[in-house]
Amino acid sequence: MKFTINPAANPRRAVAALLMSLASAVVGAGTLLIHVSAAAQSTSATSREPISVVKEFLANTAPDKVGPAAKRLVAPDATYVSLNFSNPELKQIEPWAGTSKGPAGFSDTFSRVATYWKIEDFQVTDIFGTGENVAVFGKFTYRSVAVGTTFTSPFSILAKVRNGQIQYFQFMEDTYASAASFRQSGSWTVKTDPNAPAFKVGKTE
Repeated sequence: MKFTINPAANPRRAVAALLMSLASAVVGAGTLLIHVSAAAQSTSATSREPISVVKEFLANTAPDKVGPAAKRLVAPDATYVSLNFSNPELKQIEPWAGTSKGPAGFSDTFSRVATYWKIEDFQVTDIFGTGENVAVFGKFTYRSVAVGTTFTSPFSILAKVRNGQIQYFQFMEDTYASAASFRQSGSWTVKTDPNAPAFKVGKTE
């Protein structure tokens, strides 16, 4: 920006006018910088790699962290498919099972898991993605708090991330082992092979 002083003008007025012009320019430039900075932050938040968003969420699933993490990283209309789409019997054992919506579905699931089980180990062994899709594989070892039964299960996650937020999250594990970790007694009589006799599985005492 170029400033000029009219020699014929009153020197004091000319200097005052110059100072006012400079002040206006500084304020204008400052305002521009603020707008650019805000836009840059917004772009940075929405253009984050989907893998980094999923990693950050998984790193903050402890009961005291998962609520804020879900509000920050999960879309308001996100879908969480936990173990199955809908299974009323399993939901009696594991209340988070099934399909839920929004950040609350994510935070409630991980909070309850930490209440029902002691998490002895949780490892992500592979994570990769393309576009909005992220795949995660790993294993965990949990011990049920009420019964004390320990089990180790593989797990897999399919996540979809758009504009820096998780839109879809499907978590799969060995549900037979996880549900059985709460069993105190009882067995099933099952018949799997149509050409073989039935047999019992589970605790018989």
